[in-house]
Amino acid sequence: MQKTALLVITALLFNIVSSYAGGFIIVMPSKHSKPNSAVPGQPNPALFPLESRSTQVNTSINGLTATTNIKQVFFNPTNRQLEGYFLFPVPKDVVISKFTMDINGLKHEAELLDATKARKIYEEIVRRSKDPALLEYYGKGMFRVRIFPILAQTEQKIELTYTETLVQNNGTIAYSFPMNTEKYSAKPIKQVSFKISIDGKEKLKTVYCPTHKVEIIRKGEQKATVGFEASNVKSDRDFKLYFNLDNSKLGLSLLNYKRPKEDGYFFINLSPGFGNQEDVVAKDIVFVMDKSGSMAGDKLDQAKKALRFCVENLNKNDRFEIVPFSTEASSLFGKVENFNPANKQKAIDFIEDIRPIGGTNIEEALDLALSAQESGSKRPFFVIFMTDGKPTIGETEEDPLLKKVAAINKENVRIFTFGIGTNLNTHLLDKITESTNAYRTYVLPDEDIELKVSDFYSKASSPVLTDIKVEFDKNVRVSDVYDKKLPDLFKGGSISLMGRYKGSGKSTITVSGLINGVRKRFQYVVDLSNENTELDFIPNLWASRAVGYLLDQIRLHGENEELVTEVTRLAKKHGIITPYTSYLILEDEAISARDGRVRDADLILRPRALNAPQLSDDIDFEEEVETISGLNHGSSAKKKDGSNSIRTSKESQAMNQASNLADAQQGVERLSYKDNLGNNRNLSEGIVNIQGRAMYNNNNEWLDANISLNQDKNIKTNRVKFNSEAYYKLMENEEAIAFLALGKNVRFMMNNEVYEVHE
Repeated sequence: MQKTALLVITALLFNIVSSYAGGFIIVMPSKHSKPNSAVPGQPNPALFPLESRSTQVNTSINGLTATTNIKQVFFNPTNRQLEGYFLFPVPKDVVISKFTMDINGLKHEAELLDATKARKIYEEIVRRSKDPALLEYYGKGMFRVRIFPILAQTEQKIELTYTETLVQNNGTIAYSFPMNTEKYSAKPIKQVSFKISIDGKEKLKTVYCPTHKVEIIRKGEQKATVGFEASNVKSDRDFKLYFNLDNSKLGLSLLNYKRPKEDGYFFINLSPGFGNQEDVVAKDIVFVMDKSGSMAGDKLDQAKKALRFCVENLNKNDRFEIVPFSTEASSLFGKVENFNPANKQKAIDFIEDIRPIGGTNIEEALDLALSAQESGSKRPFFVIFMTDGKPTIGETEEDPLLKKVAAINKENVRIFTFGIGTNLNTHLLDKITESTNAYRTYVLPDEDIELKVSDFYSKASSPVLTDIKVEFDKNVRVSDVYDKKLPDLFKGGSISLMGRYKGSGKSTITVSGLINGVRKRFQYVVDLSNENTELDFIPNLWASRAVGYLLDQIRLHGENEELVTEVTRLAKKHGIITPYTSYLILEDEAISARDGRVRDADLILRPRALNAPQLSDDIDFEEEVETISGLNHGSSAKKKDGSNSIRTSKESQAMNQASNLADAQQGVERLSYKDNLGNNRNLSEGIVNIQGRAMYNNNNEWLDANISLNQDKNIKTNRVKFNSEAYYKLMENEEAIAFLALGKNVRFMMNNEVYEVHE
């Protein structure tokens, strides 16, 4: 009995019980405790379920020097005093010059271990705990601090500060913070907040975060503040922020991901920075507002307030017009007029007099708005089009209306649509914005029209570069670029594009665009390495844009086999699981399983369906199909109005414009179901992206998407027993580490061979 207890204590020596953004805790049992385990000799994670209460991160970046302060609160809910180590992984290639740590107000010395020493500790933890999760940090250094005592039923407060020198590559400066803690957290972190203050010391251009949805506030030409807040967080990825310093008019930041012998992925972000008012291009803008009877009440009141906000925030050299419409359309001036105090007051009085009455004559409203453009003008011409209904007067059919827009429209015209409510033809509004390279916005009944319109206008009121084109020189060949057409660039804003590329080495990127009707060119020399596998979020973001674009093509222009096949392939490979893509995958896998083209063990979503007999009742796949491709796979059967159509439009646009991983996850809340044991599950769970593709967890076994997509039935398979000497030999291959960290049962492809790790 004593020997068994000793074995249990040894196994529990490095039991991972909880973790926090930035670091995690290895807890050891009390010397006087009598640990027990459901399985003799195996650690029981429920013994020490530490809870994370909050994580607060404040970072100050001055030039290339970043000082990060972290405050964490965690709680020991057990009735025992515990002992452990706090480990803080040091990001690869990061040089930390200072590291201080307080535990409950008392300073503690932290031991810095280089990557070699840290690797030995990580490996020892894996051997003793028989848990491979910490391999995530294999090859990285760490700071280690002993924590004792961890008092029972008590909060513990940890504060640490460190300074690092940031790395600059291709003109882009990167800041990274370790937040990939999902494997260790007993519960989601209740509250997480980030505040990052940047003082570039030079003109700050691009600032963006591709991993999390953040708020960016510009404070002059050199400074910005980045904020992020969330509750009940179970983060599965590190926080990454990128920015560049450039005294030229336009800043360009380039990131890339490339595996050997494969086409690469690139991510470009363009921004003029905060800019000066003299950089703003004078524009012509027409505000078109539906005043039909259905707009009566709060809708019209909010729309009028929004319109007044827009008028009051016009730039001094702008020209404008207002076109209200119902049964007929009318206008304030008859053409665009200069923005000045007298015309501003006329507009405010005109807006105040608008009353709701009549039907919805979209045809006449568009005719009047587009005819307000001055002949031969080279100014950007924007139309803000607000409506709450389908056309009921004049031309009411979708295709003839679109042909009219195409006939009148010119290259410098952008029609931004605002659909109010749910009684709308989303296909009409979406095709108008698509054909004019603009954006669509929908305002649901419980949302504020004034807030939506004013928020949009605040970002889009000051164009600095329009009709933008990006070209690479002959050293690099690019393909599959999204957006297909780049939107205009506004003061204080940014745009991004992603694509695939062949080639490597130095390349010149030329960005051109119109400034006051004259095409200007900006050139940037970048270096695309032949191998760069650090930024493996880029393929996932690119795939999200590709799938979003293809779904819009299916929804707006009709389904065909080629589009469906490509959406299914991309969704499988990159884990883009939406209600519609999951339907396509399940349908494809059912056929593949029936025909014997794919082994049951190589299916990614079908095992979940087989374990959920009520899946089709829990998830309304029919509704998703009806909205995107039509129940009979025909455009005439598609649902073009109602809340479902609006939701689908918003989700596909969000994916098509995704600049962070949060935007790539659309419709997840509609993928919930119960398995055959009655447990609440979600089709999107158990999916992580590693080295540019998805890994799927089914029945506690991880499967590489590349295995599912591979058609070679004779591919070599290497079986490796977990925790064996062959397993630790495999750990010497750096490419295998990320896969091994997933668990004890993992099947993945490497060097055109399958590796099957098993217990």
